[in-house]
Amino acid sequence: MRPTGLTSAVAGGIGASPPRPDGALKVRGEFAYASDLWHEDMIWGSTLRSPHPHARIVAVDVTEALTVPGVYAVLTHEDVPGVNRYGLEHRDQPVLAEDVVRYQGEPVALVGADHPETALRAAKRIRVSYEVLRPVVDMETAEHDTPLHPGGNLVRHVPVRRGDPDARADVVVTGRYEVGMQDQAFLGPESGLAVPAEDGGVDLFVATQWLHVDRDQVAVALGLPAEKVRLTLSGVGGAFGGREDLSMQVHACLLARHTGKPVKMVYNREESFYGHVHRHPAVLRYEHGADRSGKLVYVKADVVLDGGAYASSTSAVVANAATLGVGPYDVPNVVVDARGVYTNNPPCGAMRGFGAVQAAFGYESQMDKLAAALGLDPVEVRLRNAMAEGSRMPTGQLVDSAAPVARLLELVRDRPLPPARAGLDLRDLPGGVSNTTHGEGVVRGVGYAVGIKNVCFSEGYDDFSTARVRLEEVGGEPVASVHTAACEVGQGLVTVLQQIVRTELGVERVTVLPMDTAVGNGGSTSASRQTYVTGGAVKAACEAVRARLGGEAPGSRVVEETVEWRHRATEPLDPVTGQGRAHVQYGFAAHRAVVDVDVELGLVKVVALDCAQDVGRALNPDAVLGQIHGGSAQGLGLAVMEEIRTADGKVRNPSFTDYLIPTVLDMPPMAVDVLELADPHAPYGVRGVGEPPTISSTPAVVAAIRAATGLALTRVPVRPEHLTGT
Repeated sequence: MRPTGLTSAVAGGIGASPPRPDGALKVRGEFAYASDLWHEDMIWGSTLRSPHPHARIVAVDVTEALTVPGVYAVLTHEDVPGVNRYGLEHRDQPVLAEDVVRYQGEPVALVGADHPETALRAAKRIRVSYEVLRPVVDMETAEHDTPLHPGGNLVRHVPVRRGDPDARADVVVTGRYEVGMQDQAFLGPESGLAVPAEDGGVDLFVATQWLHVDRDQVAVALGLPAEKVRLTLSGVGGAFGGREDLSMQVHACLLARHTGKPVKMVYNREESFYGHVHRHPAVLRYEHGADRSGKLVYVKADVVLDGGAYASSTSAVVANAATLGVGPYDVPNVVVDARGVYTNNPPCGAMRGFGAVQAAFGYESQMDKLAAALGLDPVEVRLRNAMAEGSRMPTGQLVDSAAPVARLLELVRDRPLPPARAGLDLRDLPGGVSNTTHGEGVVRGVGYAVGIKNVCFSEGYDDFSTARVRLEEVGGEPVASVHTAACEVGQGLVTVLQQIVRTELGVERVTVLPMDTAVGNGGSTSASRQTYVTGGAVKAACEAVRARLGGEAPGSRVVEETVEWRHRATEPLDPVTGQGRAHVQYGFAAHRAVVDVDVELGLVKVVALDCAQDVGRALNPDAVLGQIHGGSAQGLGLAVMEEIRTADGKVRNPSFTDYLIPTVLDMPPMAVDVLELADPHAPYGVRGVGEPPTISSTPAVVAAIRAATGLALTRVPVRPEHLTGT
């Protein structure tokens, strides 16, 4: 992949795994995250949030809060100078609540003070009178319940129709499945620093996933032109979709412009649970029909996704659940209906897997049920229906690059199984060192799953990224710099961009400049898109630099090129049939899970979680493995422990004490097979890596628990009471 004309190979180019520039700093605890930001003379912001999931605001009295020494400002919706609304796809969420609150934790007022504790104390002295209203909390009935928004409670309905809607089959299996509300559980809380500028604008340093969309929403709320709102990415402690929506961005800027002082805001862990969107809970009803050989004849599905109080990215999540709703299988006849609804539950939006996770738990549970009805091995029934390059999606879209579904399944199936337990090491048993069992009542099970995920933005969205590459001589050697607004959230984008520049320009010294809105839009760090789209933009900018140089040696003069790069176009879905070329690319992964289950106590130990995934081309093999391990860990978490529990719209477990995520002791060793089947339509043949392993890991773990226990297990996460009947 090196450009022609170079005389020597460049270390650290694509295909290598050079050290991450931020890696050592993070390991040593020296990396500066957004919560570490500081500015001379700064004050602190705090948010007063609603204790009710649904209530009418009768009155707000800030008088007592303003008397607290050290308080600079107390703001309500009346102090929003622009439009008191924001939203990723629908501008339906108030910056500060006006007459109604629609979820527990909705921001009502802001305080700016000289110390964070002072700001918190003052916020507690704001008196809000509420008329409590009945919350709408049941996603299955919400569409016909009390309207929470002027247009009703239906955010979007996506139908997909293919073939004969009345097709019949020899063998039919049905099922109803539920997916709980998962949190992104990033370790770095929402945080940022807003600094008022001399031109009347504001500079915001923030941990986010999408700088330009944040800028545009903040500008509207502040009543400012976009160019007067300047964002710079600060250190991000994980994201996984939860930073794609606004949290404290507008609030810090409001306080900064009102007080004329820099304002820092940092959420604590409990506030973080209220302050960002989560994975959509779902109810999925499926009917699969097959002939006696195991070939699918039809799939019918009805999917309901709980979007919570505001729309966020629900519309796009619904589209994914619909278009990917039958899985990576050839199905001639399809009837799918997916709906997203408003409720008074916490707002839900982007999370790794984005609609495909919920659907996969449904369709893979059905494939296991179908295998049992046919008397077939669970892998065999999948192999008989596996799509391949040249298949048609239920939307009619041609799969025009590698789709090695069968090969991925065969790879995980054919790996040696872990040996039976030898000796008594409590760490290897369900319950671990809590000494709940010495092996009695422990049963082993094996399960399989495969999943499909779209890569990049879809449905005709103008998905692009901008890159500026500069080449010059510094100290007698060529040095390149690359400037984008694509957010590094921990996934390793800064490393990959360096690798691309080294490869394309043949220089070893590459600097990645701070990511900010001084350069064109880089799009969101989501949809497994940044290596594909921003990587494509950087590659194109380097090619433009090379073209300017002609035959000159790199660094002989200063050359700078800025390129706006787009992938091939997609198109909207037909609103009646759901047909259309909606997606850019598809990614696939398969898992085999091995579990030990203590059937007396309902405890689960995942013994092995092996994965096979096609990545197109591994630009950075170590980073690819990291994504596969991390995505699988989040899928395991959804399978057996992770859920935000709510009761009547109120969150019951907003802490890492009660919201559990997998630790190093919960994650088993992983054997991983990486296929590199290049996509001819993508830069370097890459295929999005980050999301597919999250999709197939959850149903694989649950399938293994079913195999061990014989229980139906139609809901995730699987809790001990589901296994013991208590």
